[in-house]
Amino acid sequence: MAKRVAIVGFGQTHHTTTRRDVNGVELINQAVTRALDDAHLTINDIDAIVIGNMDHFEGINYVDTWSIDGSGGYMKPIFKVCTGGTTGSTVAMAGFYHVASGMWNTVLAIGWEKNSESDTTGAIITAFEPVWDRPTFAGAVGGLAQDAMAYMHETGATLEDSARVAVRDRQHALNNPYAHLKLNISIDDVMNSPMISYPIRFLDMCPRTDGAAAVIYASEDKAEKITETPTWFIATSNRHDYTMAGDIPFGWLTSLRDASREVYKKAGIKEPLKEIDMGELYLPSSWAGLMWIEMLGLCKRGEGPKLVADGVTDMTGEFPINPSGGVLSCNPIGATGLLRVGEAAHQIMGKCDKRQVPDVKLALTTGFGGCFWSDVILLGKKKPS
Repeated sequence: MAKRVAIVGFGQTHHTTTRRDVNGVELINQAVTRALDDAHLTINDIDAIVIGNMDHFEGINYVDTWSIDGSGGYMKPIFKVCTGGTTGSTVAMAGFYHVASGMWNTVLAIGWEKNSESDTTGAIITAFEPVWDRPTFAGAVGGLAQDAMAYMHETGATLEDSARVAVRDRQHALNNPYAHLKLNISIDDVMNSPMISYPIRFLDMCPRTDGAAAVIYASEDKAEKITETPTWFIATSNRHDYTMAGDIPFGWLTSLRDASREVYKKAGIKEPLKEIDMGELYLPSSWAGLMWIEMLGLCKRGEGPKLVADGVTDMTGEFPINPSGGVLSCNPIGATGLLRVGEAAHQIMGKCDKRQVPDVKLALTTGFGGCFWSDVILLGKKKPS
């Protein structure tokens, strides 16, 4: 029988460019240990595990098997997930499904990456059709740049508009002790940083990070016995677009639009900007922070730049986005989407210290990856009926 599901614990490593002090097993274990401590549980309390990363980046397969000393997975059911950039958010959704199914009462979800030991661009090249797509989309930046160009052409958005997103998220990261990049920058700093692929500059893009995250789920039978402040899953959805880049409507992330609409319908949300308190959004570039808030229905088409410029998405605004600093400040790819979920859960639990948004009751999280596909998760303080 289906069960309602809550998050009862979250842990993450301190993130940086290179974690030479630990191997993959040890990195995973740091996040797991911190999540168990957060929930006041031991590994013996965990019924099953979901784990994922972009294993083709590191070139090491079967993380579900070789990491058991770090994950605590010895003689436990383990489910391995890899869905591109959305791996972390898909891990989060898979953990939810495991408990919601009624098969397990407590599930540990883990995402991790050691980007310092990987060839990210070399691996991403293989995701695109070799004759037409690969020469232009050999890596993440090319596709994101074309997406931004299409949006600029249609809406008249400027380089300064996107720079405001980069400044916002990196300012927020100054309050996050776990964040990879803590940069006190200005719009001029972004505008003067090197151009990577027009219109994306160096400070418009996310980093490559070593790090891990872990989230613990419990069924409604267990959650309120584990913690007085569980964070409940309200609704989830994901959508996939075409694989061929030429078939994707650049400037419109239709997968995010449709996934968020389904989540809102499930949750009875009519006006997301007014009804949801904050968002931890997967924004790999500052331009995504303009385009994709429109796809989420936070404003109308072309109004993203004004929403950001008016301070609506700042920490003190009506809808704070990425109090953690987001993906622009920390990107351990297999963990990136899971971090969004864990951070949002801690916001609802009131555990975010200097990056805490007051009185969060509903929080929206997203994941992005691959050929412009999207995951959307809505979390809440109140148990769903």
